[in-house]
Amino acid sequence: MEPTENDDSAESDDSAEPTAFETTRRDGVVRLRRAGVEWLSSGADGGRWETDAAYNLSIPDGWPRTDLETYVDDRLERAGFDERGPALLTGVDIADARGARCGPVTAIVTAGLSNPAVLPMNPQGGALPDGDLESATDPGDPVGTVNVLVGTTRSLSAGALANLLTVAAEAKTATLLEMTGFPGTTSDAIIVGHDPAGERSEFSGTATVVGAATRACVRDALLEALRAHYDGSEISAPPSLEAAKYGLSTDVAADVFDLD
Repeated sequence: MEPTENDDSAESDDSAEPTAFETTRRDGVVRLRRAGVEWLSSGADGGRWETDAAYNLSIPDGWPRTDLETYVDDRLERAGFDERGPALLTGVDIADARGARCGPVTAIVTAGLSNPAVLPMNPQGGALPDGDLESATDPGDPVGTVNVLVGTTRSLSAGALANLLTVAAEAKTATLLEMTGFPGTTSDAIIVGHDPAGERSEFSGTATVVGAATRACVRDALLEALRAHYDGSEISAPPSLEAAKYGLSTDVAADVFDLD
């Protein structure tokens, strides 16, 4: 994805449908757009949206926590985007965002790993987090995160749209585990969207066209986003949780029980 105002490379991708989502990157904001989309977002201002566009925004060093809705609105206005939509925030430079298309799916990913989260299979004991902080960082510190935007030209059932978020999360986790050993970060977020006017798909699991295309897009866009963020940079992906600037390990153990 080149930093142009309208970079729709579907025509050069034989595997992409000709009516793929449009991508735009400008002033620290990347937009994924198609008319009449229904979105489902796990972000701070998430839930279901019916609007044309979804966004990923980079936040600057020293960014103070503030009213997110007002902040996003101001950033979109300054970047020349007049469509409100679900938005994710990241400490990663939007110049490092990468996109992928496959069949009926388009994905955009940013990736940084300064705040990895690990899940040991033999927890040694610990406590639950104190409060509901969105990450393990001090307030105001922008951190790396893995943000994923996915759009499909298919029309999905309500269950299939919800499941698509799961499919995207699984692809993100599988890719990160293979490449870094981390399943994710403390602040990962995903937005998925579908076109209610498109060809109908009742399911979106990994054995479906939509599910398989989503897995391929998230994997390949994430791999390139990691390369863009770290290759040739003064920063590097942490080799371990202990080497990370921020991070979290879920060491608390749950009480397991049998069912009546």
